[in-house]
Amino acid sequence: MRKIETMMNRAVANNRNWSSSNTTVSFNEEENVSVVRLHGNKIAEVGPTFLRIFDGGWQTVTTKSRLNALINRFANAASDGVFQKNYVWKVRDNGQTIDFTNGYTFAQ
Repeated sequence: MRKIETMMNRAVANNRNWSSSNTTVSFNEEENVSVVRLHGNKIAEVGPTFLRIFDGGWQTVTTKSRLNALINRFANAASDGVFQKNYVWKVRDNGQTIDFTNGYTFAQ
């Protein structure tokens, strides 16, 4: 995992606002949700019982890396993730593979 992803995960886990380079975390105290943005585009929402992922309009290697870092920390690292097959993004949730959709939610 990249250093920036470690710091991003720490900010989300500690309900803190954080920013470095192209990645930001904004904690909404009223809703108890952290919003993660990459280049200003929302790529994730993390709440006490869920992780919701988005591609931010860009299905890039960096977006996928940030999402997988969040999934590894806030979902099931052993069976969950985002990957690409034949140029199409896929989601693996509890070992089952489905097509990626914006707003896909992992239960925690």
